[in-house]
Amino acid sequence: MRRRIFRALLAAGALLMTAAPIVAHHGAASFDDKEITLKGTVTEWIWANPHCFLKFAAKDDTGTVRNWAVETGNPTDMSTRGWRRTSFKFGDEVTVTLQPFKNGAPVGRVRKVVFANGETLGASSAPAETTPAPSTP
Repeated sequence: MRRRIFRALLAAGALLMTAAPIVAHHGAASFDDKEITLKGTVTEWIWANPHCFLKFAAKDDTGTVRNWAVETGNPTDMSTRGWRRTSFKFGDEVTVTLQPFKNGAPVGRVRKVVFANGETLGASSAPAETTPAPSTP
């Protein structure tokens, strides 16, 4: 009986020890609370676990081109929001709203992307945030 209790306590302890890193991975401490919007050109779209990444080049306030790398969720979650492996291709013109890193590095978390044709992909909620491109008469 004592062995069972010991094993149960050992298993509970191991579970608690592994839970902290999992929660810490999804922390937002490195991201700024403000959102910024940048207009740029897609350089790469990485559709992979545990996060997808959109890389794009955009001019900063001084006119200097900076290469941004911004994350989204995992492919499964992003698919439910209308994102696809083929959503972006090199050279696409995009306007990206994101939460930047606090340290000023060109890294952040995507909030939404608007294509040149008006199509919008939202990154933070259900498919309702995804809007198709306006139809042309």
